[in-house]
Amino acid sequence: MARIETLDDDRRDPPMDTIEHVIRSQGWRFNRVEDDEMAAEVQGRWCDYNLHFAYAEEVEAIHLTCAFDLRIPARKKQLVYELLALINDRMWLGHFSLWNVEGLPIYRHAIPLRGAEGLAPEQVEDLLDVAIAECERFYPAFQYLIWGGKSPDEAFSAAIIDPIGEA
Repeated sequence: MARIETLDDDRRDPPMDTIEHVIRSQGWRFNRVEDDEMAAEVQGRWCDYNLHFAYAEEVEAIHLTCAFDLRIPARKKQLVYELLALINDRMWLGHFSLWNVEGLPIYRHAIPLRGAEGLAPEQVEDLLDVAIAECERFYPAFQYLIWGGKSPDEAFSAAIIDPIGEA
């Protein structure tokens, strides 16, 4: 991800403005749905990721979801929950869940801002880096489970293997 230039003053823009600035600097498509809500799309290695940002003033937090278009057949739903448990056990930041309305796996993460001077562009960059990296890392596990006929353990194990060297 390209890093953006930041100002040296202590003034912070509203959180959603900061997110918009970072998204715009990446050249990604986005839509500011409301003052406190934004949708964006980024092309990944495996698929396009749909990002949704929301700012909840009452709890002073930013919430991000990152969904990928991978429909979960009803017959595989229980297996997906088992895979989610394996994945989430290894996560440091955020977690995966199943968006039941759409039947899609999603990555979710929130940043509390209470007492902070605002949201720094670097925080947004880190949030996006982690979300996209985790989606890229575990997308194959969902594919292995849903379409490859693998068990949750097999799908998870295949997804966490780190390649060594170059092809």
